[in-house]
Amino acid sequence: MIDLGIVMDPVTTLHRKKDSTLAMIVAAERRGWRVRCILQGDMHLAGNRVMAFMHDISIDLEAEPFWTLGETQLEPMTDLDLVLMRKDPPFDLEYVYTTYLLEQVEAEGTPVVNRPRSLRDCNEKLFATRFPECGPPLVVTRRADVLRSFLAEQGDVVMKPLDGMGGASIFHVRPGDTNFSVIIETLTEHGERLIMAQRYIPEIEAGDKRILVIDGEPVPFALARIPASGETRGNLAAGGRGEARPLTERDRWICEQVAPSLRARGLRFVGLDVIGDYLTEINVTCPTCIRELDSQCDLDIAGDLLDQLARDLPRQAAQSA
Repeated sequence: MIDLGIVMDPVTTLHRKKDSTLAMIVAAERRGWRVRCILQGDMHLAGNRVMAFMHDISIDLEAEPFWTLGETQLEPMTDLDLVLMRKDPPFDLEYVYTTYLLEQVEAEGTPVVNRPRSLRDCNEKLFATRFPECGPPLVVTRRADVLRSFLAEQGDVVMKPLDGMGGASIFHVRPGDTNFSVIIETLTEHGERLIMAQRYIPEIEAGDKRILVIDGEPVPFALARIPASGETRGNLAAGGRGEARPLTERDRWICEQVAPSLRARGLRFVGLDVIGDYLTEINVTCPTCIRELDSQCDLDIAGDLLDQLARDLPRQAAQSA
């Protein structure tokens, strides 16, 4: 039996119908695994050991409440066979400190998915810029003059913070927008923070596609998140609706370009965001959309992920021995 620990948000905050972490817990239980939930604040370093207050967790999506938690147990995290890092952003200093603790767990032989160092290194918006052949024209800057020049050159842009999630604080700007100066001041905090501006991709009207990738191999269907009427953001959190679609040749080509880097960095489960023909983000912290794709396409994405991770456990144990 595999002993799985999941660093996650409180189960009381998870969405019964949508949350991908719930799909992972259910898939693990179906395989007879023991599943323990660990809150970020319940991890600590004692001497040279990373300890955690953890609870056995069981999920029954038809019950009320849909979770059952066992008694609190204080154990070394290295006693677990596998750890999944599923804590939602914000990506703040506490998140960074948590990755340091998880990196120590990993160094002592317990696999952590995704790799803690890569969670720190791969900002979800900036990481996508490592593949310029896949993405739209963009700039990353805090300077108003650079942003003004980029808008004049492109004619239609989207501006967003580098640490945003769920479509928060994304602005669609055209020449002559009387709020442009205010948008720049707000996003850059008067020139104190780097932000990203990308050329606007009109294909957003057909959906912002989320492509889930396991060990560099894409799930064959993407979830197109289609903006609500009057919106330019497809994020489900911003009111978009999700529609499953088969991957296009361009989608698969983008995955092929990105896959070697994902594998090399230990990013075993990621979500690529693709609008039209362009890669816009690589989500590494807590990719979602499992539940929507499973229900629309009769898939078991969480199960496929766990099966792949389980196959690798004997090899990883031998390497650390």
